[in-house]
Amino acid sequence: MWEASLDGLIHVLQPHLLLLGFLGIVLGSVVAILPGIGSTALIAMSLPFAMTMGPYAAIAFLVSIDAVSSTGSTITSVLTGIPGSSGSLATVVDGYPMTKRGEGARAIGAGLCVSALGGVFGAVVLTFSLPVLRPLVLSLGSPEYFMLALWGISMVGVLSGKAPIKGIAAGILGVIIMTVGMDPKSGVPRYTFGQPYLWDGIPLILVALGIYGIPETIAMAAGGTSIAQSKPKLGFGLMEGVKDGFRHWFLTLRASIIGTWIGFVPGIGGPVAAWLAYGHAAQTCRNGKFGQGDIRGVIAPEAANNSVEGGSYITALAFGIPGSTATALILIAFMAVGLTPGPSMLTTQLNYVFAVIWTLVISNIVAAVLCLALAKPISKMAFWPFHSVVPVIVVLCFIGAFSANFALEDVALLLIFSVLGWFLRQLNWPRPPVLLGIVLGPIMEKYLWLSSARYGFTWLYRPGVILLLLLIVGTVIFLPLWNKKRYEKQLLKSD
Repeated sequence: MWEASLDGLIHVLQPHLLLLGFLGIVLGSVVAILPGIGSTALIAMSLPFAMTMGPYAAIAFLVSIDAVSSTGSTITSVLTGIPGSSGSLATVVDGYPMTKRGEGARAIGAGLCVSALGGVFGAVVLTFSLPVLRPLVLSLGSPEYFMLALWGISMVGVLSGKAPIKGIAAGILGVIIMTVGMDPKSGVPRYTFGQPYLWDGIPLILVALGIYGIPETIAMAAGGTSIAQSKPKLGFGLMEGVKDGFRHWFLTLRASIIGTWIGFVPGIGGPVAAWLAYGHAAQTCRNGKFGQGDIRGVIAPEAANNSVEGGSYITALAFGIPGSTATALILIAFMAVGLTPGPSMLTTQLNYVFAVIWTLVISNIVAAVLCLALAKPISKMAFWPFHSVVPVIVVLCFIGAFSANFALEDVALLLIFSVLGWFLRQLNWPRPPVLLGIVLGPIMEKYLWLSSARYGFTWLYRPGVILLLLLIVGTVIFLPLWNKKRYEKQLLKSD
């Protein structure tokens, strides 16, 4: 194992492979900063070139792009309130309010710091966890996966502050939106109104840009101000944010564990990990003002969405099961250059597995340093006058929307969800639960159908299901009551 690790490192450090990896980091970071495009499209466009490379070159280039898919998006999410990628949806909730207070640089520093730490953590777990996690995941079935998704939905109360009923209603709205398209069981169109465009469902990026991007841009234009409403506070810059990442090291560790675990489960991905980590932080951190600009609300999702990559490569390399669309595309390239994802990767091709691991480590560190170097000049955008910022943001929103399917209907749906987002904002309805419902809805539907078809009603008696049900009850009922009592005690002490 040590020989394979050393061999993988030696190959990765070859000059031409380092250059290819750096090119992948730069391209991946730039695409991540641009909202709505995403690394998946970049990887898809790079496949014809990667398939002509050698195995190590393909690993260096494609894995570098994938590893930094959520790093650069931190800047966009924090500064503009527009999620640069689906994995940064939860970052907007506290990152953008920090920018409005003039603490955007601090939020970016913290996000980039923990992104690197989370990415390295995921790579370390990828190295040591295969013998331990394989039997554990194989012991889970569709009932447990359904309950995990339901647990994620139950966190809408946490994400909704003092309006849990509104949060639940908004989460249900997200689940309803995700039902548009072909029924995965029967192939029958649902709520498509005879439009073939809707057969594939509504892309998440359109909902995210509509609910967050355009309404915030309209509000900024209507107010006639810059994004930030106050000048930066002394000492609250990038390095202060980096220090925050290390101050809250235990939260970073816990969020990284959540991200790695979610990445290990195929088909769930970064957005779910980010929301679960955010919900965990909101539930466990004392004296939090989540949703109003709490730095821990940036740290938790950013650590989780980067550690997801390490977890997703566990199933991809060991079992040949991709954890995401991007990983699936990378596996196609691997097979084209002679690699065989599955058991042989852990025996005769172990050196290539370690090449992936070293690439993940190097890419996350280099991408964080690169983005930190660029963040200070970019963060000044928060203080530009609205008339110079709004047109750029609107153009990027429409480009990101059009890139979903390259159809005019994408733009029409963006406008529809922008109206919805504006009304939700004006009426003080929580918007994160809508996105969470869209992300978790398909997962819940798939695993509920599989559980019912295979087990009938007997799956309700499985020990894992009962344990997760108790966790959901505690999340929805007992934990809010405990938090309320703790808050009342704090008020009495302050009086």
